[in-house]
Amino acid sequence: MNKILTVITVFCIVILLTFLLPTHGEAEIYDSVIRLHVIANSNSEEDQLLKLKVRDSVLEATNGISLQTSDISDAKKIFENNITVIKEAAEECIRNEGYNYDVSICLTEEGYPTKSYENLCFPAGKYLSLQVKIGDSLGENWWCVLFPPLCMSAATEMTAADALIDIGFTSDQYRIITDTNEASYNIRFKILETFEKAFNS
Repeated sequence: MNKILTVITVFCIVILLTFLLPTHGEAEIYDSVIRLHVIANSNSEEDQLLKLKVRDSVLEATNGISLQTSDISDAKKIFENNITVIKEAAEECIRNEGYNYDVSICLTEEGYPTKSYENLCFPAGKYLSLQVKIGDSLGENWWCVLFPPLCMSAATEMTAADALIDIGFTSDQYRIITDTNEASYNIRFKILETFEKAFNS
């Protein structure tokens, strides 16, 4: 009897995960974008304001770079080859604001929670990220999508839909991150986030 209950329980779990885990394109989203992660020196008002100024300088330095390609592999290489340029822009901003903080910038894989940007919602998981650490990097951070260039959508004529489709997002994948009011997707994202935390603990 116990064996039968175990089999039934396992079967039910498999069915549940089949419907709720990433089976409709969510997994490919992780490999299709590059995030931007700016971490402030501290949570003081001055350091938080500086974080936003550094963010703007980094975005200005990367805006033209990110528009050079619609291929994620090429984008990664382009960002890697321009790390020095991006870092110099951040350092100049910090100096101009009267601070002498060090800044480190690298491309690295980071775990992200489910995150909404206006009408877009990206699932929790590991993403390639351009990480910008200011000073002691102990303050609150700022996230966005660097590739495709969604951070500066207002500065370009390209809409978010155009940018995502341009890099190869399918209609299903685009629907996944825009149908943020659908309960099924919110549940999927929460499960993804829970699994991410469990596997990294």
